[in-house]
Amino acid sequence: MSSHLPNCPACSSSYTYEDGTLLVCPECAHEWTPGSEQSAEEGRIVKDANGHILQDGDAVTIIKDLKVKGSSSVLKIGTKVKNIRLIEGDHNIDCKIDGFGAMKLKSEFVKKA
Repeated sequence: MSSHLPNCPACSSSYTYEDGTLLVCPECAHEWTPGSEQSAEEGRIVKDANGHILQDGDAVTIIKDLKVKGSSSVLKIGTKVKNIRLIEGDHNIDCKIDGFGAMKLKSEFVKKA
């Protein structure tokens, strides 16, 4: 443990260590390069299927019938989703859909309404 290393940008742990050119957090296993934490905090850009930039609170429309994992339900094309929240990960939109409840969507399957 070295005091000159920055805290983990993912979990704020102070136990970061160097592994080659990477910095590593032993608590959450997050790895990053020195200096990259500033660009990650400045904000990620999430774009819809048409290339429009999405922001928290936007309304989107589903552009493709989507099967709901673990259910026989399908989200139909044209379903409107209001007040989205952008999150990290493969499914980068967190939202609530009327009739379905909480759901995570990929931005590539929506367009800005």
